[in-house]
Amino acid sequence: MAHRDAIRKKLVIVGDGACGKTSLLVRFCKDDWLGIYVPTVFETYVADIEVDGQQVELALWDTAGQEDYDRLRPLSYPDTDVILMCFAIDSPDTLENISEKWYPEVRNYCPNVPILLAACKKDLRNNAEKIEELARTKQTPVSYEQGRAIAEQIGAAAYYECSALNREGVPEIFQAAARLKLPHSSTPNNNCPCSII
Repeated sequence: MAHRDAIRKKLVIVGDGACGKTSLLVRFCKDDWLGIYVPTVFETYVADIEVDGQQVELALWDTAGQEDYDRLRPLSYPDTDVILMCFAIDSPDTLENISEKWYPEVRNYCPNVPILLAACKKDLRNNAEKIEELARTKQTPVSYEQGRAIAEQIGAAAYYECSALNREGVPEIFQAAARLKLPHSSTPNNNCPCSII
């Protein structure tokens, strides 16, 4: 299929600052690992992906998760086709903010746009240092079941867990995003609001 025949989709990625959004995008688009935290204001990437025999051009909009940018972030929402909400497995507060902050904001600006929920930093779930650090505040890493429960609560189209560090689960997230709303998509269309991958 010629590039000019590609289906174009806009994906906006949201979530708390430092939850892994930018690392996820950089791993997918450039197959690179940042290794350090660099706060994002706005950044855009473009990725071409083939899904079910169709060429899809994904415009990926990385947004700032910090409260300072709450008034600016809505400028990224118009004409969005897919929302990717992210939280960090090593930060339970970021999962809580999915339902407390990100879901209400997204539904306000993008009421009918499908949502994918992604748990980032999967490699840290069993990391002894992180477990010890969280234990000092009487917390534990987010479990698969906790992430899945929030995905179901917000009606996410799917729930994924990934690690940008070791690439685990990264391509599957963007393949699912590209597949959403494709004509003749092979994505199951059952009554379950959330498919678990």
